[in-house]
Amino acid sequence: MSDLLPEGENARRAVRWISEQLREQPERPVMALLDQAMLRFDLSPAQCERLVEFYRGAGAKRGA
Repeated sequence: MSDLLPEGENARRAVRWISEQLREQPERPVMALLDQAMLRFDLSPAQCERLVEFYRGAGAKRGA
């Protein structure tokens, strides 16, 4: 289970922010939100890649 949790406080904030954005506007493209979160929360390239993988997996589970 810990593999699904992002490392670092900025990554956790990014996930929380993306989740809030998707709740408010579910039609928004996740990749666009990820791009914004990468800049907004100053994520490292490794953190960004883990978030992309996480949301790709979440999209597949949701049927997107």
